[in-house]
Amino acid sequence: MSLTEKLSAAGVTVQHKFEPGDLGWLIHIHGVQNFHDYGFNEIHEAYCARIATDFMLNPQPGRSRAWLTKQNGRINGSVFICELPDNQAQLRLLFVDASARGLGLGRWLVEDAVRYCREAGFGRVFLWTVDGLDRARSIYTSLGFALTETKPNHDWREQSREVRYDLVLR
Repeated sequence: MSLTEKLSAAGVTVQHKFEPGDLGWLIHIHGVQNFHDYGFNEIHEAYCARIATDFMLNPQPGRSRAWLTKQNGRINGSVFICELPDNQAQLRLLFVDASARGLGLGRWLVEDAVRYCREAGFGRVFLWTVDGLDRARSIYTSLGFALTETKPNHDWREQSREVRYDLVLR
């Protein structure tokens, strides 16, 4: 059974547009889950809210795209691709709720986002994350993303380091 078939059998659906209530729920579960999993504070939640709000209010989204997954009518995963200058895309807001872990949803979201970037003609996709998110890091590196930069970040939790991963698409 393919990963897509496994997700479908588990009742996971995907949508690319926000419906009323989706933004609030996504930010809520993202903030609460990342607090429990990684000790991220309310500043991280506000940062995620700004990314999602800017995405939704973008009057010229171009090739930017969101993936929101739902199970039983509730968002349980997300990833965004944001178009940037110089034919670059940034992968943002990868999230899988604890209730959906173990299904392969995070891998599917990143694989589909990278596939989309290739089809949309981007030359490069990159992302910023923080150290300690080992599940996500293993997905990124298994798909060919390479660590290219690090810098300190003490905004979300003490003793944290931001890390950038890049994937050249052509």
